[in-house]
Amino acid sequence: MTTGRSAGMNLRVGAEDAELSARLSEELTAFNNHATGAHDDRGLSVRVADEAGDLVAGLVGWTWGGCAGISEVWVRADRRHEGWGARLVRAAEDEALARGCTSVIVSSMSFQAPGFYRRQGYLETGSGGGLPGGHTRHHFFKELERTENAG
Repeated sequence: MTTGRSAGMNLRVGAEDAELSARLSEELTAFNNHATGAHDDRGLSVRVADEAGDLVAGLVGWTWGGCAGISEVWVRADRRHEGWGARLVRAAEDEALARGCTSVIVSSMSFQAPGFYRRQGYLETGSGGGLPGGHTRHHFFKELERTENAG
């Protein structure tokens, strides 16, 4: 739907736009790389599948400029409370260390897993409300420590 025109420009509001998302990611990555001098941005993923190949758990995130970020973590309902979340996060942290990262950031809504991240050694750096149902988004940070097992 077109919602405005000005000097030959069109402003449109719509639903998810994969092409726009990809372009914005490309443009912001270029801007951020130029501003910081860091050009080592890479995606990060950890996947757990059962014998049938069905997804049991997964984590996606990124590494860039010595920092890692966890974007999404999910464990299938019938496999929760078996330690998969902690294994996913530890594997991501190990890979981040191998890539030269010294810290990890992640956010979690109050009804998701803020307690989980605290148990994994993450420190809460801030929070903000205004989410549906009166929930809060919590932001976490963790310094990574090199161990004998880490790359």
